[in-house]
Amino acid sequence: MDRLSEEAKRLNGIRERIAQFPKTPGVYLMKDIRGRVLYVGKAKDLRARVSSYFQESADLLNTRGPEIARMAAKVVEVDFLECDTEVDALLQENRLIKDIQPQYNERLKDDKSFPYLEITTSDDFPGVFVTRQPRLKGSKLYGPFTSAGGVRDAVNALQKVFKFRTCELDILETDDKRKYFRPCLLYAINQCTAPCADRISRDDYRRDIDRLKRFMNSKRSVVLREMEKEMKAAADALNFEEAGRIRDRIKAIQNLRLSGDVGEDVQPEVFYVDPAKGLERLAKILDLEQVPRIIEGIDIANLQGEESVGSLVCFIDGKPFKGGYKRFRIRTVEGQDDYAMIREVVQRRYRRAGDAEELYPDLILIDGGLGQLHAALEACGDMFVKPPMVVSLAKREEEIYSQARQRPIKLARNDSALRMLQQVRDEAHRFAQHYHHILRSKRQFDEDIKAGRRPPRRKRRTARDRGKRSSSASEGTFPADPYSPDDP
Repeated sequence: MDRLSEEAKRLNGIRERIAQFPKTPGVYLMKDIRGRVLYVGKAKDLRARVSSYFQESADLLNTRGPEIARMAAKVVEVDFLECDTEVDALLQENRLIKDIQPQYNERLKDDKSFPYLEITTSDDFPGVFVTRQPRLKGSKLYGPFTSAGGVRDAVNALQKVFKFRTCELDILETDDKRKYFRPCLLYAINQCTAPCADRISRDDYRRDIDRLKRFMNSKRSVVLREMEKEMKAAADALNFEEAGRIRDRIKAIQNLRLSGDVGEDVQPEVFYVDPAKGLERLAKILDLEQVPRIIEGIDIANLQGEESVGSLVCFIDGKPFKGGYKRFRIRTVEGQDDYAMIREVVQRRYRRAGDAEELYPDLILIDGGLGQLHAALEACGDMFVKPPMVVSLAKREEEIYSQARQRPIKLARNDSALRMLQQVRDEAHRFAQHYHHILRSKRQFDEDIKAGRRPPRRKRRTARDRGKRSSSASEGTFPADPYSPDDP
């Protein structure tokens, strides 16, 4: 009976938590009693999707299988991250599963990235490809896309309109032997202009590629309207097979909307960065006398000024050094003031280094823009010894602000120096968010107890523990409360 009562209290606590979820796209994380993430999922409607696991009428064993049923029985807490769109939720889910490797997620645990559409702009006659490993330079990327099959269908449909090549041939404009080359079947069915066989000039082919790039950057409404007219005309002429083919092309092109932004959502594993080369490039960009060996990154996390925390991660020779990670619970700042929080974290972290009692890292990276950099430099202003180099990296624009330069440094997205800083910045962000979620969960737990929504969990005692307690009671002392809060 007690076991049934505990199970009812667990489910009621979860349902009350889910009732506060927004009805927006997002990612949900199911956790066990130790706070470990058991499962990560995405949802178009967070509240509706997550509540379906814990409804009284839910038959998880038959509808979702024994593994999910066992997982749901272990869940004591569900957290969520809101996303702007379903596509953002899918990309976020993919990233979290790869990073966390939850026990009950079977998909997306491998190292396979999302597909991209790549136009090889550095070629004399650019090709168009679907790839998971784009070139490091000399290409225009679109994506990542949520479906490899969907983007391949779209490329096939677009090729019928823009007639670009999809072959791997190395085609040079100066190669006179091209006029003797026999084009492939795509030229015969009017789906490629055959630059391999010198059937089109470089300038004319480039104009077709420019039209394709404008189409990819637009809302694609003009082309879709023309295709819809062709479909209707084919249907009116009772040519239903052709109308069906055009319909499939329209659907494929519409699916191109299910993609992320290459500037914001590009996955780290797509562009591998050799740490040594990234650090050498970084030293050159920042005019450092030596290649930096130790880089520390700082980030702030809070939700409308509540549960504010700071994180510090350490990279040595371009690789994470977990022993150098630190986390800070903001003490002196009330409300949402990121600049003041950065000043506090920088002062607390580097106070001893400023008094010459410790060594600074070779490079300090602040997550943010020019304002965050000024806040960090202001915190260093009163220190006896100044830090060697402080920079900040702004999101979206990905511009590097340096204490040594008046203007930001703008690098190519695949530049090894930028990728090195992004890895440090992203790790600091992940570490800060992790600590922030711990504090949020702890506060929610305390509030639930005060409101009577769940009882404090009692530690299971063995016969040996009971003997110790009896002994301590007879001596007039009591053991420490195992549920007393531990302020990190």
